[in-house]
Amino acid sequence: MKKLMIAAALTLMAGVAHADPVEGTWKTQVDDGAYAYVKFAPCGGKLCAVIARTFKDSGEYKSPNLGKRLVWDMSPNGGGAYSGGKIWQPSTGKEYKSKMTLEGNTLNVSGCWGPICKKQVWSRVK
Repeated sequence: MKKLMIAAALTLMAGVAHADPVEGTWKTQVDDGAYAYVKFAPCGGKLCAVIARTFKDSGEYKSPNLGKRLVWDMSPNGGGAYSGGKIWQPSTGKEYKSKMTLEGNTLNVSGCWGPICKKQVWSRVK
Protein backbone atom coordinates (compact mmCIF):
# COMPACT_ATOMS: atom_id res chain seq x y z
CA MET A 1 0.00 0.00 0.00
CA LYS A 2 2.83 2.40 0.89
CA LYS A 3 4.52 1.79 -2.49
CA LEU A 4 1.24 2.45 -4.28
CA MET A 5 0.80 5.79 -2.47
CA ILE A 6 4.38 6.84 -3.30
CA ALA A 7 3.90 5.89 -6.96
CA ALA A 8 0.63 7.87 -7.10
CA ALA A 9 2.29 10.92 -5.51
CA LEU A 10 5.19 10.79 -7.98
CA THR A 11 2.78 10.50 -10.90
CA LEU A 12 0.86 13.56 -9.70
CA MET A 13 4.08 15.54 -9.23
CA ALA A 14 5.28 14.65 -12.73
CA GLY A 15 2.01 15.89 -14.21
CA VAL A 16 2.23 19.31 -12.57
CA ALA A 17 3.69 21.91 -14.91
CA HIS A 18 6.00 24.40 -13.26
CA ALA A 19 5.56 27.98 -14.41
CA ASP A 20 8.60 29.75 -15.78
CA PRO A 21 9.71 32.63 -13.52
CA VAL A 22 9.17 35.18 -16.32
CA GLU A 23 5.49 34.23 -16.69
CA GLY A 24 3.14 36.98 -15.59
CA THR A 25 2.63 40.68 -16.28
CA TRP A 26 5.42 43.22 -16.85
CA LYS A 27 5.42 47.00 -17.25
CA THR A 28 7.54 48.23 -20.17
CA GLN A 29 9.53 51.45 -20.22
CA VAL A 30 8.00 54.47 -21.93
CA ASP A 31 8.51 54.36 -25.71
CA ASP A 32 7.26 57.22 -27.87
CA GLY A 33 5.16 58.61 -25.00
CA ALA A 34 3.40 55.36 -24.06
CA TYR A 35 4.03 52.19 -22.11
CA ALA A 36 2.30 48.84 -21.79
CA TYR A 37 1.60 45.95 -19.51
CA VAL A 38 2.66 42.79 -21.32
CA LYS A 39 1.73 39.29 -20.25
CA PHE A 40 4.19 36.41 -20.67
CA ALA A 41 2.86 32.88 -21.08
CA PRO A 42 3.99 29.60 -22.67
CA CYS A 43 3.42 29.27 -26.41
CA GLY A 44 4.45 26.20 -28.36
CA GLY A 45 7.14 25.15 -25.88
CA LYS A 46 8.65 28.64 -25.71
CA LEU A 47 7.60 31.94 -24.12
CA CYS A 48 5.62 34.76 -25.68
CA ALA A 49 4.22 38.07 -24.45
CA VAL A 50 1.17 39.98 -25.65
CA ILE A 51 0.18 43.58 -24.98
CA ALA A 52 -2.46 43.39 -22.24
CA ARG A 53 -2.98 47.09 -21.32
CA THR A 54 -1.67 50.41 -22.68
CA PHE A 55 -1.01 53.75 -20.98
CA LYS A 56 -0.07 57.36 -21.76
CA ASP A 57 0.52 60.32 -19.44
CA SER A 58 -3.24 60.84 -19.25
CA GLY A 59 -3.83 57.25 -18.11
CA GLU A 60 -4.95 53.98 -19.64
CA TYR A 61 -6.17 54.06 -23.22
CA LYS A 62 -7.34 51.57 -25.86
CA SER A 63 -4.39 51.20 -28.21
CA PRO A 64 -4.88 49.40 -31.53
CA ASN A 65 -1.94 47.23 -30.36
CA LEU A 66 -3.90 45.57 -27.54
CA GLY A 67 -3.68 41.80 -27.84
CA LYS A 68 -0.78 41.88 -30.29
CA ARG A 69 2.30 39.83 -29.53
CA LEU A 70 5.30 41.83 -28.43
CA VAL A 71 7.76 38.99 -27.72
CA TRP A 72 7.76 35.47 -29.18
CA ASP A 73 9.90 32.32 -29.48
CA MET A 74 11.86 33.14 -26.30
CA SER A 75 13.70 30.14 -24.82
CA PRO A 76 14.85 29.89 -21.20
CA ASN A 77 18.55 29.07 -20.89
CA GLY A 78 18.67 28.77 -17.10
CA GLY A 79 20.03 31.20 -14.55
CA GLY A 80 17.51 33.88 -15.58
CA ALA A 81 18.79 34.10 -19.17
CA TYR A 82 16.49 33.90 -22.21
CA SER A 83 17.37 34.02 -25.91
CA GLY A 84 16.35 33.06 -29.42
CA GLY A 85 13.26 35.23 -29.44
CA LYS A 86 12.00 38.21 -31.37
CA ILE A 87 10.57 41.49 -30.15
CA TRP A 88 8.34 43.99 -31.96
CA GLN A 89 8.63 47.73 -31.40
CA PRO A 90 5.12 49.15 -31.89
CA SER A 91 6.28 52.76 -32.37
CA THR A 92 8.38 51.81 -35.42
CA GLY A 93 6.76 48.54 -36.53
CA LYS A 94 10.21 46.90 -36.58
CA GLU A 95 11.10 43.41 -35.34
CA TYR A 96 14.40 42.65 -33.62
CA LYS A 97 16.25 39.56 -32.42
CA SER A 98 15.80 39.56 -28.68
CA LYS A 99 17.23 38.24 -25.44
CA MET A 100 16.33 38.86 -21.82
CA THR A 101 17.78 38.52 -18.34
CA LEU A 102 15.56 38.09 -15.30
CA GLU A 103 16.81 39.45 -11.97
CA GLY A 104 14.10 39.22 -9.30
CA ASN A 105 11.30 41.58 -10.34
CA THR A 106 13.38 43.22 -13.07
CA LEU A 107 13.51 42.02 -16.67
CA ASN A 108 16.32 43.39 -18.85
CA VAL A 109 15.13 43.17 -22.46
CA SER A 110 17.19 43.88 -25.56
CA GLY A 111 16.40 43.84 -29.24
CA CYS A 112 19.11 43.92 -31.89
CA TRP A 113 19.22 44.42 -35.61
CA GLY A 114 22.78 43.77 -36.73
CA PRO A 115 25.15 45.68 -34.44
CA ILE A 116 22.42 48.13 -33.32
CA CYS A 117 20.69 47.19 -30.06
CA LYS A 118 17.96 48.84 -28.03
CA LYS A 119 17.48 47.99 -24.36
CA GLN A 120 14.73 48.43 -21.82
CA VAL A 121 14.24 47.52 -18.18
CA TRP A 122 10.78 46.15 -17.39
CA SER A 123 9.30 45.74 -13.92
CA ARG A 124 6.96 43.02 -12.67
CA VAL A 125 3.35 44.12 -12.09
CA LYS A 126 1.94 42.68 -8.86
